[in-house]
Amino acid sequence: QVQLVESGGELVPAGGSLRLSCTVSGHTSSNYVMGWFRQVSGKEREFVASITWIGGSSSFSATYYPELVKGQISTYRDNAKNTLYLQMNSLKPEDTAVYYCAARSGYTGRVDWIGVEDYDYWGQGTQVTVSS
Repeated sequence: QVQLVESGGELVPAGGSLRLSCTVSGHTSSNYVMGWFRQVSGKEREFVASITWIGGSSSFSATYYPELVKGQISTYRDNAKNTLYLQMNSLKPEDTAVYYCAARSGYTGRVDWIGVEDYDYWGQGTQVTVSS
């Protein structure tokens, strides 16, 4: 089991950049697939990125991004800090949303888990607002 806490959301101007953090605690030595999602009020939660979290190993990393965000969003982790990051560039007003970090228990060689139902643990979310 892990606990996830997101931070870093704020108001940014269009064209700006922002890095979100997700602090991971609990059984961090286990393997997970970590996901990032975003949600606009009244709409479904949308997948934006995923990355492997191999407990005790910072050398192996696999990521997956949907076409919608490729080249704009990237995710990476710092195992020593037990922290996951989401780097967002060239932000647009339509990127405004609550951003969530999620964890799926276990890693079986697949990282492209994109459904809300694919993840076992969730953070509380952090608000990102992009002004036009």
